[in-house]
Amino acid sequence: MENSPIFKPLLTTTHTPINAHFSKNASDFVVREIPLYEFSGNGEHLVMQIQKKGLSTSEALSILASATGAKVRDFGYAGLKDKEGMTTQYISIPAKFQSAISSFSNENIKILNATLHNNKLRIGHLKANHFFIRLKKVLPSEAKKLQNVIESIKNRGFANYFGYQRFGRFGDNYQSAKELLIAMANNDKKSLKKYNPKLRDFLISAYQSELFNRYLSKRVEISRFCESFSAKELAEIYKFDNDTIKDLKSQKQFFRLIRGEVMGHYPFGKLFLCENLESEVDKFNQRDRTSCGLLVGAKAYEATGVALSLEQEIMAEGFEFAKFAKFANGARRFNWVWADEMKYNYNEEEAQFSLSFTLQKGSYATVVLREILGREIFDI
Repeated sequence: MENSPIFKPLLTTTHTPINAHFSKNASDFVVREIPLYEFSGNGEHLVMQIQKKGLSTSEALSILASATGAKVRDFGYAGLKDKEGMTTQYISIPAKFQSAISSFSNENIKILNATLHNNKLRIGHLKANHFFIRLKKVLPSEAKKLQNVIESIKNRGFANYFGYQRFGRFGDNYQSAKELLIAMANNDKKSLKKYNPKLRDFLISAYQSELFNRYLSKRVEISRFCESFSAKELAEIYKFDNDTIKDLKSQKQFFRLIRGEVMGHYPFGKLFLCENLESEVDKFNQRDRTSCGLLVGAKAYEATGVALSLEQEIMAEGFEFAKFAKFANGARRFNWVWADEMKYNYNEEEAQFSLSFTLQKGSYATVVLREILGREIFDI
């Protein structure tokens, strides 16, 4: 099977690529997890804040399990963290292992603090992640470009694409997922034997992510075209009805909303349909709510009208698989989000540009960096 290239979604920024060197190492890429709630200080579980480098979350848990005698399944965590860079996150373990933890030592894992809590941590018990990124070999002229782009992203937000990490080192997860879904749709038991449940879930998630990125990229294209094409030209390109064209052209913000699409209260809250467009645009600009794209599958909150037709057009293959393979429940994910606490500093003497920001859970720092640099970062 030939490797399928990673789909490269459209950038929201249109500046020329910026020259800067980025390496995802412990000094230049630092992630700090922000918990969803305060821990109680009592209970049957011990919540530890750990700092790790050069290890994935799974690898760190295996090391801790070996050292304490606990099983990996005994541990709880709110989110998975990258292997590269320096990452700080919270994990839980039954309190009966507290004495074993007190004597733990490892050069790549440091336990920063620990407290008791009532329950085991679960995926999603996470408010946000704070990131620090250092860029090197940055000339003064490039630093000025970086400042301008960062200020733009700070003000208007960015497209909440899934990062390249979802799609495999060679970009082949999407193609592998299609082969799996074809086998599921055909009930090909012989082919299905090579996929264990964990691998099935992983590949299907990557497939949903790819379709989400393709749809969001189209929405970014529409938004960009609204800035540079007339109503007549837009109608010829997209075959939208006159009311939809009028809606799109009337909006002043970059990312254009579509009547009938699914919206969500931001940064968390219930889903609903975009019906009163003028009101939703105002609240979108206040960062009170945002557009939500589809992770295709059963039982997902459904859009209506033009918004539904656009999803069905972009994700036609996924809709068919969802029907015949019955592969997963669908969901919604924010299309457009904002970075909080965005700060930057340029050290001209060392030619280093550092930036930091906080993202809601599920958003990727590498996606922000790709927007800032105006180019792909897979190989840097």
